[in-house]
Amino acid sequence: MRSGAFALVLTLALASCVTPVERKCHLSGLWRNEQDSLMEISAVRDDGDFQGKYLTRVTLASVCARVSPLKGAQQQPGEGGWPTFAFTVRWDKFSNATTAFAGQCFVDTGGKETLTTMWLLREAVGSLEEDWKATRVGRNVFTRKRTPKGKILPIWSPSCEDASSPTP
Repeated sequence: MRSGAFALVLTLALASCVTPVERKCHLSGLWRNEQDSLMEISAVRDDGDFQGKYLTRVTLASVCARVSPLKGAQQQPGEGGWPTFAFTVRWDKFSNATTAFAGQCFVDTGGKETLTTMWLLREAVGSLEEDWKATRVGRNVFTRKRTPKGKILPIWSPSCEDASSPTP
């Protein structure tokens, strides 16, 4: 009986001493930020490259946002660290802008995964004199959105065709 109790206490003690290296942060999956934008990242390749899709809920134009492609790379974390990453989004078919994100992935003691990012958005302007207003900077925090397996971002997209049709 004593050895069973000792094993239980030892197991509980070891379980409570989880280090950051053991709580790995994985970029692949569906993420949501505080603006309610959605990002779906495919599997990260062995060399750190990844791609995915981004659906913004905020736009510069007054047109319907569409799912846009993203491409990026993850730096493999060192011992005791969390991975850093960067990606770009080419706002497809609704905006003449590109955004570059750089960030880091974290997992808290409860297992909650968070991506903290800074971004630069570059909008096309008509002349060099307008260049001063072409770049915006900001910050986003993404949290993992738990969903069933499979690529689901397109089903969360608003239908731009429906938005442009007059309502009866």
